[in-house]
Amino acid sequence: MTATRQSLHRPQLVEMLGRPAVRRRVLAFSVERYHELRDLGIVPVKTELLNGVIVEKMTKSPLHTLLAHRLFDRLAAGLPPGYRLRKEDPLTLTTSEPEPDLAIVLGDSETYRDRHPTTAELIVEIAVSSVEVDRAKADLYAGAGVSVYWLVLTDVRAVEIYTRPQANGYGNLETRRLGQTLETWYGAHIPLDALFA
Repeated sequence: MTATRQSLHRPQLVEMLGRPAVRRRVLAFSVERYHELRDLGIVPVKTELLNGVIVEKMTKSPLHTLLAHRLFDRLAAGLPPGYRLRKEDPLTLTTSEPEPDLAIVLGDSETYRDRHPTTAELIVEIAVSSVEVDRAKADLYAGAGVSVYWLVLTDVRAVEIYTRPQANGYGNLETRRLGQTLETWYGAHIPLDALFA
């Protein structure tokens, strides 16, 4: 590890970025530049680009993995022809390249041979320790025209459902809790009691 890396401790970095004068001078990365840095091996693999900022992705806890598998199985059952359920695969947006936990996109694997999808019908993020980051993604997903965004809140065993995407965010937010059910446009039903059992 180099001396520069050793001297860059996370608390110092967070404190530095907390200063408005510093934040105003931070250089944003374009999606294209992010790809260049990734291809050169400069950007760590476990990152995503959010509004021009390279953000480290959280590691997956056993609970996160369990919920992702349960949701994947339920969403995959009955998925209409012409759609693909993707897991932790990138979406290329204007200033961002998030890697949502789950995404249902139009098209098959061959559709995205040379590019990533730019929108989705449904995106799911599972927040174990990343609630604020995942809430901030709602504006990105709305701006990309993602029809529905589910934010799974593991600590309170609830799901925030964002609908009616607009350029500046979602027009509707609803929270479902235990005893209620998640539904998709193609008829998948996921009881929260079963999801969080």
